[in-house]
Amino acid sequence: MLGKLWAMARRAKQTDGGFSDLVQACHQLVSERGQANLYNLASAVVLAWRGLSKAKREAFFAALATEFAPDTEAVLKAARAYVDNPQAQELAALTAVTEAPRQELFRRINRVKDGAATLLDMRVALMECMRNREGLDAVNQDFLHLLTSWFNPGFLHFESVSWDSPAALLEKIIDHEAVHAIDSWAHLRRRLEADRRCYAFFHPQLPSEPLIFVEVALTDHIPDAIAPLIAMRSGDAQEAVIKPNTAIFYSISNCQPGLRGVSLGNFLIKRVAQHLAQEVPSLKTYCTLSPVPGLVRWLDGVDATSLPPTVAQALARVASWRAAHPALSAEAVQSAPEAVREALARLTAHYLVKGSHAPKADPVARFHLDNGARLERINVGGDLSKNGLKQSLSVMVNYLYDLDDVETRHQEFVDRHVSHSREVKKWLK
Repeated sequence: MLGKLWAMARRAKQTDGGFSDLVQACHQLVSERGQANLYNLASAVVLAWRGLSKAKREAFFAALATEFAPDTEAVLKAARAYVDNPQAQELAALTAVTEAPRQELFRRINRVKDGAATLLDMRVALMECMRNREGLDAVNQDFLHLLTSWFNPGFLHFESVSWDSPAALLEKIIDHEAVHAIDSWAHLRRRLEADRRCYAFFHPQLPSEPLIFVEVALTDHIPDAIAPLIAMRSGDAQEAVIKPNTAIFYSISNCQPGLRGVSLGNFLIKRVAQHLAQEVPSLKTYCTLSPVPGLVRWLDGVDATSLPPTVAQALARVASWRAAHPALSAEAVQSAPEAVREALARLTAHYLVKGSHAPKADPVARFHLDNGARLERINVGGDLSKNGLKQSLSVMVNYLYDLDDVETRHQEFVDRHVSHSREVKKWLK
């Protein structure tokens, strides 16, 4: 595997002088001892990276995986020394040689202007290459290790996004909304009115680039459908609730694909809840209205013989209903027999409660449950959009955040127990 990567990097250097110069500049940057030339070398690496073709970027990662990996012989020697004499000095020496030189390369790139943005761009390209090229996992792990430290929530800025925020930022909120698309500036304004909130995390080196943002609705109840939350207000619509008692987290969007695997959303939700508790004292309930993006995929792949009899019967009923409505529409869901709606609820409960520790568990469920939330309610017909019908046959769920119990419920999830309400429990029988 590494032999193929060596060969790829070697061919690239032999056929492209610019690529060879880039790799050489990276070696110089890692080995440079004086501070004066670090900035120039790192800036040169950033500039050269931007000019690389897709094929040469793959070769660059091959070079990182091989030429900038730990020295195997040095690691073995230090490991034997530590085994023979397990003291602090030997451990420090072992630690030093096991760290890949590419980590120091990334650190030095991060020091210059646009360095952080370049590293995020590099990781996006790396993850793309990893789809078809083996042997790059160690490079990805080094990226993830450093990005997790650099983008620690303690270093991030927490900010409210409002209609008065810079237009460039508002455009990015529209572009990066990943759950419920914002179709126009008017729709964005609705999501920023008095009974709505939007909050984001920013990094000091990327001050105008939101890393992640969450949208919140302030209401007097726990909603069971998304459409009323994101719809435009008609002229005779009621005004915002004067003293809302419920904060609904209805959309959370990651803006930087290069930070995949770096946990930010859980910290943002908790930070928002703490902020709202002070800003709006009337709030008592913190809850989500969340999609179930993995539901249809699970329904299409589950083995009915592995399910309890009641769940298997529900699966058969839903399969029959889907066969009768191959082009599933909102009308088909709204007119579905009660038995079908109950079957969908039963299947969703089983999928989320019994399957949230499985390899192909629903990603949204894992996020909220691991974050200390409780599966509170299942809402058939909650999302009648094309995407909602395609991913979950219209099903949405509420996850409840009890701020006093999130740590306990997080530990329960770690211990492979999914916290759920009595209303959900009835569908597990």
